[in-house]
Amino acid sequence: MQHTIFQSFINNTIAVLQESTDMLGLAIAGSWITHETDSFSDLDLVLVSTTKISDNPEQMKAVANQLGTVLSAFTGEHVGEARLLICLYSNPLLHVDIKFLTLDEFHHRVENPVVVWERDHQLTNIIQETPAVWPYPDYQWIEDRFWVWIHYATLKLGRGELFEAFDFLSFIRMMVLGPLLHIKNGNQPRGVRKVETKLTLEDFAELRKTVVPMTKTDLVAALWKSIQLYEEVRKHLFDANIILKEDAAREVKVYLYKVEKM
Repeated sequence: MQHTIFQSFINNTIAVLQESTDMLGLAIAGSWITHETDSFSDLDLVLVSTTKISDNPEQMKAVANQLGTVLSAFTGEHVGEARLLICLYSNPLLHVDIKFLTLDEFHHRVENPVVVWERDHQLTNIIQETPAVWPYPDYQWIEDRFWVWIHYATLKLGRGELFEAFDFLSFIRMMVLGPLLHIKNGNQPRGVRKVETKLTLEDFAELRKTVVPMTKTDLVAALWKSIQLYEEVRKHLFDANIILKEDAAREVKVYLYKVEKM
């Protein structure tokens, strides 16, 4: 049923785009690529045009309004992508992300979307001639920050700011533990997306131990588990070129132990 709803929206979008000579193609990204779309999926559209549209949010919204009844729409700076327009449509209620690209911008992709309409095979030719490159985390970047982040969360616990520490554990899972565990399991490092099904049962069980009730005792235990999990997974991934911050690790662990005993 949901696939039918998506296909109807796609068909209508193609019909609209075909009326404009400025529009060059439409592709579908995300779960559509891997045939994992379900009733809880959103629709990720890649719209390619001759004219650059993404530098004008009002023009982006004008295009979106041609595709259906928009309840709300906003650009994606909060996810680091200003060329993205995040839309909520009605009749039916549907979340649709529209990325507005020029043909030159389409060369630089993190994945190969499914081309559903194009002029003169222009999108298909680019896909065949250039590689898609998914961004992987910089392990040194993570190591340089991890112990500072653990210390910061410990400061919050020492002060009794349990909400802050609780939220910061989520940040550590999103920025460090989730991506590294995904890579260890042969997946794209997409935060904590689908860790329930994409990780081994053992790895998921270990990650689950960092999700705890909001008490000081539980949150301290979750920080220790985060440290343990990080140090274990980096054994699988880091090579000798990564400079480990051993002094920082040692002092932060001592400080966490002190806060735990307060």
